[in-house]
Amino acid sequence: MNAISLQGVCKSFGDVHAVNNLNVNVPAGSIYGFLGPNGAGKTTTIRMIMNIIRPDGGRIDIFGDQSIERAKSRIGYMPEERGLYRKMKVAKVLSFFGAIKGCNARDLARQVPQWLERMELADWADKKVEELSRGMHQKLQFAVAVINEPDLVILDEPFSGLDPVNQDLLRDIILQMRNAGKTIVFSTHVMHEAEQLCDFILLINRGKPVLDGRLDEIRSGYRSHAVTVELEGDTSFIKTLPTVRAVESQGRPFDCAQGGRMEISLEAAADPQDLLKELVGRVKVKAFEVKTPSLHEIFVRLVGKGNAEDS
Repeated sequence: MNAISLQGVCKSFGDVHAVNNLNVNVPAGSIYGFLGPNGAGKTTTIRMIMNIIRPDGGRIDIFGDQSIERAKSRIGYMPEERGLYRKMKVAKVLSFFGAIKGCNARDLARQVPQWLERMELADWADKKVEELSRGMHQKLQFAVAVINEPDLVILDEPFSGLDPVNQDLLRDIILQMRNAGKTIVFSTHVMHEAEQLCDFILLINRGKPVLDGRLDEIRSGYRSHAVTVELEGDTSFIKTLPTVRAVESQGRPFDCAQGGRMEISLEAAADPQDLLKELVGRVKVKAFEVKTPSLHEIFVRLVGKGNAEDS
């Protein structure tokens, strides 16, 4: 079953095609990433799913129903623009929004302290929202989105403004929710965030889908142009090989002939196995690993560096 289905969805603002004929199916119980540079159409797509703006064409189904109004009680949404009552106290904010989302007083008495503890905000329960740091505000906004334990959670740039420790905290909670059968959709322009979390991705550029599918299948479908090796012996010949584009030794430009660990970037048409044949017999090969291309690398290949500057 699909938690979300988009069929031929389009949206324009004047002459700008923000979303152009988008077809997406988000399987229930998965983590699905909407990826792409700033301005790619991610937020517009999410706002159409949430019925904040209407598509110019196409169809959007939530849990098999075209009416999002009937599904709203099952959805938790964290918008890109964070908006909480700044004068309200932190615990009261959670109780207030939980009640709006249909939680009864007994459930809130249990859930509010639990979520404050999970988000490491328990010590701030009686502080006003305006006293929170940006990262704390972000975590509180997430708790507000999920206080009613929704089946579908939609997060627009959820990691923006979080330090690495709190990014890890949020990732762990998202994974726990997926393991409990929830569906999580989030947008990001930072590719490595999606690589750490997503089961499926939709890569958008200028309103059009570039890639869509299981993350592992997408990555396995692209051949790497780099290998990581550990060699022993005189390696100065490597940079002269016709298959080799560049060599870096432990993150620095290759400037020695002493071997060690290094990353070798290959020409686009080169086969890593041909490089291995060149190495065997001339140096001792202690390790040889073909690098799996990152999402960022795949995106740059598909749409060019100019479109990937924000990714």
